[in-house]
This record gives sequence, structure tokens and C-alpha cells, in this order.
Amino acid sequence: MTLLYPQLLWLFIPFGLFSYRLRPHTLTQRVHLIILALILLALARPVIPHGMQEEKIAAKEIVIALDLSYSMRADDIKPDRYRFAKETIDALLELNTKDSIMLVGFTTNPLLLSPPTTDHALIQMALDALDRDNILTKGTSLAHLFKTIARMPKHKRQLLLITDGGEEQQLSPLVNILATTPVQLTILAMGTKKGSTIPKPDGSRLKDKAGRLVISRINPMLAALAKTTGGSYLTVQSTPQATAEALMAQLDKTEQQPTTVNKKRYTYTELYPVALLVAVALFVMLHTRASSYLVMLLALTGIQAQASPLDLFRLSKGYHAYRAGDYNTSTRVLQRVGEDSLQKRYALASGYYKQGAYRKALALFRSIHSSSPAIKQRLFYNIANTYAQLKSYDKARIYYTKALQLGEDADTRYNLARILFLNEAAQSRLKTLPKPQNADGAAAKAQAGDTQKEHNDDAQQGSGGGSGGEGKMHIKEKTKKRILLKDDGSKPKQPLGSKVYELINKGYIRETKPW
Repeated sequence: MTLLYPQLLWLFIPFGLFSYRLRPHTLTQRVHLIILALILLALARPVIPHGMQEEKIAAKEIVIALDLSYSMRADDIKPDRYRFAKETIDALLELNTKDSIMLVGFTTNPLLLSPPTTDHALIQMALDALDRDNILTKGTSLAHLFKTIARMPKHKRQLLLITDGGEEQQLSPLVNILATTPVQLTILAMGTKKGSTIPKPDGSRLKDKAGRLVISRINPMLAALAKTTGGSYLTVQSTPQATAEALMAQLDKTEQQPTTVNKKRYTYTELYPVALLVAVALFVMLHTRASSYLVMLLALTGIQAQASPLDLFRLSKGYHAYRAGDYNTSTRVLQRVGEDSLQKRYALASGYYKQGAYRKALALFRSIHSSSPAIKQRLFYNIANTYAQLKSYDKARIYYTKALQLGEDADTRYNLARILFLNEAAQSRLKTLPKPQNADGAAAKAQAGDTQKEHNDDAQQGSGGGSGGEGKMHIKEKTKKRILLKDDGSKPKQPLGSKVYELINKGYIRETKPW
């Protein structure tokens, strides 16, 4: 196997950097990267070569004669006559992909640049390799050009003459030569009637022996030559592409019959459709009900080899059930996953949260440990949301603050502000309640001790999650370093019941998708 465009493999460098930065940890992300890699491979055009083969094709024979004389440097046609003519030939070769074309360059003497060939890339290479500064002859001789063509094998061909005509004035000798040559003449006049001076390589303008500027104009003899020989006469259009299209239309009008020529070309079998087909199949399987087969297929190829195919299938099924809002099915399927992975715990905790089983969700969220700051931030955010649902506002505040320490997030900051408000409202309500008549001081102290112990457990769990060096720091010392939102200091004059606040603030805890 080989590649037609191996240079496109350089695209795999930014692709590899992107993959390394993303570090995909879910099945969906990994499959998307595989799909992208297959598309890049398809762009490089993988093929199976079969070697050189010869075939017979029907093609016309065209001779392109390009004037290389010094007068072609005139810039009455921008950027100059020669470069405009060269770009026109390039455009013509792109339009004509089947005919056999010969390229001849001429000044006083003609020069064969490319023999007849249907491989037009060779003609373009010969034209690009031509350095006109190395041409010492500066005149124009159409007679020598026509005599050279007359010595070619006698069969019908088209002659495309691209020239400004030079200074030739004798029409009859040219007509007589072409009369004995079976060619169909088409002339592309390079120049204008007004003409232009001719720039030299040093920036000055060409002068004659008397010191006067040389002005090169289009030779009117060209139009007479085309009319006398029954040929066609064209002038340049606004762009080389438009000029090539006009030439192509004129060449197609000729009565020349195609001849059979042998064409050699490399043959190969394209493989890019296979890469694209696999990419499309993976995309369809990933985003439809066929995803279960995709999980098993990727498991057999070694992706996520640490999990069994059945576990991968159950994880995928649990994800789809969660996205569909069927949280009971999601938790039931995820409970059957054998491997106790981070993905399983996180997805199962999210399912419990959606079901309202907040204590189960909290236990699972707090059991997850990771050294990744991004994962820890998401865990702290979800733990804070769970504490908020359990109305443990002090603990929710702590975990919202931890999440903000790892990165700014609008939802986290908004939820923290709501928790501060709810906590203050709850504290205000407690202050208005009468003290119980039989207050047990020992029980109150024991309850305070339990609360302090639970705070210490929370601090230890945050350190175990990969925060690095926080395990021995006391909760009060860490609290001093946190930056908390401050409320506006206003307090309700008449405290409301907790049920009223619950109804007012329903839905204020905004959450993001857990995966």
C-alpha cells in the first residue's frame, strides 16, 4: 500500500497533540478520535499500486507553439506577455485532459520542449523548468517554426500559435509553407495595438541603436495569416483562465477527427472509500442503538482492554439510559458492572442523585479519588450539590469553595451565593425559636462533637482526592485561606418558614451534565 498525498500525514502531528491534551477517558471520545484519524488517512489517498499499464485512447494531436522572443517581455498585458501566456497554457492543460499535446518554444529557431504526450504534468514541468534568461536569440521567425512542423509526420493536427508576431512582414511565404502542412491553425495574439516598451532585467527599458525606446505592438499580419489559411484568430481575455476557456472552445470546433494513441499510466486500487466507510459506520454505531455492537467490537480490538466486553456494553447501556432520563434502568445496569472503575462510580452516583437518593450518591461521590484537578473540581461541585439537597448548607459551602479554588465556574459561584443566602435564612429562623425547657447540656455538647468530627472527615476526604499536602491542615486554617462570596448584609425583617424558602428557591441549584 502507498499514499498519493503522503504530505498530508503531517496533519497527524497536531492531531496527536490534540489527543494528548484531551486524554480521552470515555468510549465516545475515543471513538470520535478514531473517526477523525480515519478521515485524515482518507485524505492522504491510500492505494494499492498495480504498476504501469498501456491502453489505447482516442485523442486529438495539438501542437502548442510558444513565442520566447524578447518582445514577449512587454507589459501591455499584465504582468507581461510571456507570463500571461504561460498561465494560459497551464489553465488549458487543466481543461484538456485527454488530447495528445506537444510543446514547442521558438524565437529565431524552434526548440522542442515536450514531445506529444497525454501526461500533461510533463508539459507543465517542462514549461516551469524553462529559463528564458538563458535564451540568447531574441528575434521571431514564424517561417522556421512552420518549416519544422512541416517536417513532422503528415497527419492532421492542430497548431496553437501563441505569439505577438515579431517584426515579420512577408505573409505569402508563411501561407505557402502551411499549404503543404496538414494543420489547423489557431492564433492567440499576445499584445495590443497601442503596444508597450520592453523592460530589461536591470530595470531599464530596451532602446534601439539610435537610443530611442523600442515599442512592441501586436503584428497585424497575424490576423491576415489566420484569415488566409482558414484558421482562427483570438485575443487575450481578462484572465488566463478565461483565455484558456476561449481557446478550448475554439479547438473543439475544429473538424479534426481523433486518432488512436497509446497511453501509459499507473493503475491502482483506491482504499480511501474503505477508511471513510469505517468512519461512517463507527459514527452511526456510536450515536444509534447499534452502540452495543460498537462497544463489543472495540473491546475485541483491544480498546479499554482493562474491562471485559460485557462491562463495556453495560457501561454504554447505562450511559444511554441516563441520557434518556431512565434513571432506574441506568442505576440497575451500572450496578451489574463488574469492574469498580471511576466511570462506573461517577455514573452510578449521578443516577442516584437524579433519583433523589442523595445519601447513596454522596457516598459514591466521596469514594472517588483522582489526581486530576478537572475531575476533582467536578467531584467537589457534585458533592456540594448533594449536600445542598440534604440541606447541609455548611458542608455545601465548603465543597463549593473547594471547587472554586480549582477553577472559576459560573454555576459553582452562583450556587455558593444561594447556599450562603439559605444558610443565613436558616440561622435567622433558629434565633427566633424559643429554647426548649429541658435542654440537656451534655447532649448538646455531644452533638457539637459529632459535628466537628464530621467536618474533620470532610477535610480528610478532600485531601485524599489528590489536592496534595492538605491532609494535616486543620479545617479552620483552611477556611481562613478560602475566598468566599459576601452577601449584601441585608436580613429579612420577618423570618419566614423553611418551607417557604424551599418553594421560593426550588430549582436554583443549577447542575451540569455529569459526563
